[in-house]
Amino acid sequence: MLRTVSSHQELDLRGRTEMVFSLAVSALWPTASESLDFILDGVPQQPTELVDARGTRLHTLIAGPGRLVVDYAATVGATPEAAPLNDIDRVEYLRPSRYCESDVLIATARAQFPTQTGHELVQEVRDWVSQSLRYTPGVSQATDGAAHSLLARRGVCRDYAHLTIALLRAKDVPARYASVYAPGLSPMDFHAVAEAYVDGAWWVVDSTGLAPRQSLVRIATGRDAADVAFLTNHWADLFLQNLVITATADVLPNDDHRSLVQLP
Repeated sequence: MLRTVSSHQELDLRGRTEMVFSLAVSALWPTASESLDFILDGVPQQPTELVDARGTRLHTLIAGPGRLVVDYAATVGATPEAAPLNDIDRVEYLRPSRYCESDVLIATARAQFPTQTGHELVQEVRDWVSQSLRYTPGVSQATDGAAHSLLARRGVCRDYAHLTIALLRAKDVPARYASVYAPGLSPMDFHAVAEAYVDGAWWVVDSTGLAPRQSLVRIATGRDAADVAFLTNHWADLFLQNLVITATADVLPNDDHRSLVQLP
């Protein structure tokens, strides 16, 4: 399957600021072509690339003030093999985290899924979150976690992923968060999904059901959204004035969200 993805951002920098971008396709994915440009008031800037142990590529830049335009584009062909779980991953992805308060939701998870285990548990958590929340753009705050989303009963993809992850961890299933490009997604944006570790492999879980999992392209992997934000900054303020994401695939699979799908 051939996927083409891109990101266009326009930022107003109110002073000299340090920025960290997470928008490039994971280092684990082979790209047929790729470009990344940072232009500040017409002048090209040179970022520094950092790659973590999971293949997440971060691009850091110190610049400003002025108008910064960031353009990324990639064409992705072959799908790589999925990475196995290691012992450190198992410990990390079972713990509560900033937005996935699994310790707060233990009683809820045990009451709602008293006997389910393995793939049955993952599927029932996915279906329950899908039915319990209403997809509502614009309602989530940057500080909202899984417990808040459950009470509000609405949110966007990150909220669905956080609640799914928290419930799985509360039932002792390692679970993690992935930011992705998602061909077929509507409305188009950066997308977020969960992954659950069952029977020796990571399985992608999208409780929104908004895009076929088979077409997803990994950007970053972490405990929750705090680890994989597409942009963080320090020092001066900045304002995102424009964001345009595209993601297409030459073949868009049908996905019933009940089959087992891995996200390499």
